[in-house]
Amino acid sequence: MKRQSSMGINARLLLMTLLPTGLMALVMGGYFSWQQLRYTEEQLLQRGLMTMEYLQQPAASALLNGDTGQIGSILYNALNYTDVRALTLYDTEMVALEHRGPRMYPAGQPLPNVGLAAGTGLQIQRSSHSSRFMMPLLASADLPSRQDYPQIEADSLLGWLEVELSHGNTQLRQYQGLLATLMTILVGLGLTAAVVSLMGRRITQPILRLNAAINQISQGRFDVRLTNQGSRELEDLAQGINNMAQTMQSAQGELQQNIDQATEDLRQTLETIEIQNIELDLARKTAQEASRIKSEFLANMSHELRTPLNSILGFTTLLQRSDLTARQQEYLTTISKSADSLLAIINEILDFSKIEAGKLVLENLSFNLRDLVDETLTMLAPSAHSKGLELVSIIYRDTPLGLSGDPMRLKQILANLISNAIKFTHEGSVSVRVMAEQQDSEQVLLRISVSDTGVGLSPTQQKALFKAFSQADNSLARQAGGAGLGLVISKRLVEQMQGEIGLRSQPGEGSEFWLTLRLKRSIHSEDDLPERPLLGLRAALVEPQLLSRQMLLHSLENVGLSVRMFDNPRELHEALTSPVHRDHSLQLALVSTRHTSTPPGETLELIRQWSELNICKSLVLTDTTEHYPLLDRLPRSMSQTLSKPVNTRKLYRAVLQLLDGGQPSPALPVLANPSRIPRVLCVDDQPANLRLLEAFLADIGVAALLAHSGEEALDILTECPVDLIFMDVQMPGMDGRQATSELRQREEIAGFDPVPIVAVTAHALESERRQLLQCGMNDYLTKPITAEQLRQTVNKWTGMLTHEGEPVVPPLSTQHDELTEPEATSPMVLDHEEGLRLAAGKADLARDMLQMLLRDLPETARSIASARQQGDQAALREIIHKLHGATRYCGVPQLRACCQEAETRLKQGEDSAAAVEAVLVAISRLRETAEASVG
Repeated sequence: MKRQSSMGINARLLLMTLLPTGLMALVMGGYFSWQQLRYTEEQLLQRGLMTMEYLQQPAASALLNGDTGQIGSILYNALNYTDVRALTLYDTEMVALEHRGPRMYPAGQPLPNVGLAAGTGLQIQRSSHSSRFMMPLLASADLPSRQDYPQIEADSLLGWLEVELSHGNTQLRQYQGLLATLMTILVGLGLTAAVVSLMGRRITQPILRLNAAINQISQGRFDVRLTNQGSRELEDLAQGINNMAQTMQSAQGELQQNIDQATEDLRQTLETIEIQNIELDLARKTAQEASRIKSEFLANMSHELRTPLNSILGFTTLLQRSDLTARQQEYLTTISKSADSLLAIINEILDFSKIEAGKLVLENLSFNLRDLVDETLTMLAPSAHSKGLELVSIIYRDTPLGLSGDPMRLKQILANLISNAIKFTHEGSVSVRVMAEQQDSEQVLLRISVSDTGVGLSPTQQKALFKAFSQADNSLARQAGGAGLGLVISKRLVEQMQGEIGLRSQPGEGSEFWLTLRLKRSIHSEDDLPERPLLGLRAALVEPQLLSRQMLLHSLENVGLSVRMFDNPRELHEALTSPVHRDHSLQLALVSTRHTSTPPGETLELIRQWSELNICKSLVLTDTTEHYPLLDRLPRSMSQTLSKPVNTRKLYRAVLQLLDGGQPSPALPVLANPSRIPRVLCVDDQPANLRLLEAFLADIGVAALLAHSGEEALDILTECPVDLIFMDVQMPGMDGRQATSELRQREEIAGFDPVPIVAVTAHALESERRQLLQCGMNDYLTKPITAEQLRQTVNKWTGMLTHEGEPVVPPLSTQHDELTEPEATSPMVLDHEEGLRLAAGKADLARDMLQMLLRDLPETARSIASARQQGDQAALREIIHKLHGATRYCGVPQLRACCQEAETRLKQGEDSAAAVEAVLVAISRLRETAEASVG
C-alpha cells in the first residue's frame, strides 16, 4: 500500500518556489563570486606590475651608476604601497644588493601566459601566501645616465628586481565579496519564502475550511454549507461539497424512513415469531409428553405382557420335565415357541422405543470376535437345523479377534440378520463371513456379511426393508412372522456405532446383508488358543456340506493337523481297515452324520467299530436337532460329539483331549479336568439368596461354596480353589467391589490365573455396570436369577456343563430389559405363583424364602425408619439394597417395585422421601397380607 505524504500544500508551495529560486541564486552568486575573484587577482597583478614599472628605472640607474645606496630609500618607500611586503635588488649573478621588508615566503609555481607581463620579461611566482614579481633590469637607451657609460651595450642586463606582494588584503576582499553574495542570496530566499507563505495561506485557509466542512459532513452533520472561498476553483469545489451534503441529507431522510419502516416490520415479525415459538414450544412439550406417555405405555405393556409370559415359559419348562405323552410334549413345544416369539417381538418394540427416544446407551467393553460369532450361531442353530439348512461362519485369518465395543448389541445385530436369513431360506445354507477391510495398530474396519440361498428380494422390497413395521412379505398369506422391527433396530444400532449397513439381493438368488463397523483393538480379548499344538499329526474329514467343510479344514489347519478329505464314511472306513490300502497315519476322524449316501445309523456303527478296535479316534458332527442313542454308548476316550455349527473353542478342546491323552492344552481357558464337578463360590449377605443359589446350582450338578461376606469369601479362596465366583455387590463391611479388587491383587502377586467373577445385584444402573466391569469383574447378572441363566453362565465361564451335541438354550428374558423396564402401576402385594416360579417350581423352597423375608421385615423396617430419621443416606441405601435383593427371590411384586424405585432415587441423589415411605407402607401391607393368608 502506497504511503501517504504528510507534506501540506503550504510546504509544497514553499518547496516549489524556493527550490528553483535557490538554485538560480546559487548559480548567479557563484558566477559573480567567480568574477570578483578574478577581478581581485587581476588587480593584484596590476599592482605588482605597476610597482615593478615604478621601480624599474630608478633601480636600473642605481645599478648603472654603481650607487645602490640611493635605491634603498626608494625601496623602503615602496613598502608603503598596497600589498607590497618585501623588495630585493639583485645583480646579474642574483646576489642581493639591497633588501627591504621581511624575508620573502618560499617561491611558488610560476604563472604562465600572463597578458600584463607580455614583452617585459616579468616573471610571476604565486604561493598560498604571496605572489613574487621578478623583472630583469636592462641598460635601455632611455636611461638618463646611459651616455655616461658608452662601454655598456644597449639593453644589456644590469641586474634583477624582485617584489613580493602579500595575499592578505586580496583574500580579505574575496571573503567579503563571498559573504556579501551569500547574504544577498539568503535575504532573497527569505523574502521569497515570506511572499510565498503569505500567498499560500490564501490557498490553504479555504482548503482547511473545506476539510473541516467535509469532516462535519462525515460525522452526519449534513446541514453544513460553505460560503465564498475567494477563487473560482475553490468556489467550484465548495459548490460540489454543498451539493453532496444536500444529496446526503436527502438520502439520510429517506434512509431513516426506510429504517423506521423496517424496524416496524421487524417488530411485527418478531412478535409473529414469538407467537410461533410459543406455539412450537407448546407443540414440543405436547410431543415430549406424548413420547413419554408412549414410552411409559410401552414399558408398562411390556411388563404386563412379560409377567404372564414368564409364567407361561416357566411352567412350560417345568411341565416338559414331567412325564407327558408325545402329543402333550408337542403341545408344550408349540406353546414355548409361541411364547418365545411373542417375547422377541416385545423386546424388539422396547429396543425400538429406546432408540427413538435416544435413551439407548452403547457399552465399550473388550470382547473376542470369534466367541461372539460362535455364541450367536449356537443360539440360532436349532431353527436352522430344523429346516435342514447349513449354518456356518468363516472368519478370515487376518481378522483381529480382540476388539472393543458393545458385544451385546453387536450380537443382537447378528442375531437379527441371521434369523431373518434362516426365516426366508427354505433350503441351502446361511453363512456368516467376517473380514478386516482396513486395520492398523489401534483400530480395525470390520466387514460382516450374512449370505443365504433364500427367496431373495425385489428392488421394491429392498427400498421398504429398513422401515419400521415393514416386512419383505406383507401379504395376508405370508409365512414369516415378526413385528418388522429387527432390521430397523439393526440399522439404527449400526448407525449409532458409526457404521454402515446394506444388502445385495436378486429374487430367487438369495440375499447378502453386510455391515461395516470401525472398532478399536483390545489386547485384553486377544485369541488365547494355542498356535498349531498338534503339528505333524494327520486327520480325516468327512463333511458333505461345502461351507462347513471349508470352515473345518481352516480350523483343523490352525490346530496343526494335516487333513485328508473323504467323500463318505464308507471310503474312510476302507482307508482305516483295508489290509492293502490302510492309512496308518490317520489318528483322528471328523465325520458328519448328515450324508445322503450313508444313513446316520450306519455312520455311527462304523465309528463304534473304529473305537472298539482302537483304530482311530473320532469326532462326530451332528445337527442340534439330531439325537441318536448310539452316541451315548460310544467311549468318551475314543469318540466325542460336537454340534454344528462347530464352535472353535469346543473343537480345539475336543481335538486336544482326544489326541493329547485326554488332557487339554494349558493354553486353553478350561480347567485341568473337565470331567470333574465345577466348584462355584457364592457370596451374598442374604441367607435366602445363598440358599436359592445353592439349590439352583445343585440342580445343574455344580458344587456350591457359600460365603456371607467379602472377608469370608477371601478366607475360603485361600484354602480352596474355585472355578467361578458369584459375587453380591452391596454387602456390609467389605462389599463386592472391594473383595474383587483384593482378590485381583492377590492373584497378580501370586501369579495365578484370574478366577471369573460374576456380579449378582438386584439393581444396576448403566454407570454401575461399567464400574463393575472396570473393578475386575467379568460379567453381571440381575436378580431374580433363573436356573437356566446360572447354567449358561457357569458353562460360559467354565465350559464344564454342556455336553457336546446339546444345544444351549437362551434365557427366557434378556437381562437388559429386566433391568430397565418399570414395574406395573399396581402390582400385587403377595404373589404365590411368582414365588413358586422364582424357586424353579419347588414349593418348599419358595415357602422357606418367603418366611425368611417375613422374619427379617420388622427389623428392616426399624432400620429404615432410624436411618431416615438420622438422615444417613448411605445406610439407608445399603438397607434398601439388601431388602431389594431379598425381594427378588420371593413373590412380593409391590415391595420389590418400591425398593427398586427407592434405590434408584438414592443412587442418583434424587429426592427419595416419598419412595422410602412407600417402602415402609409396602412392608406393612406385606406383613398384614401374609398374616391374613396364614390365618
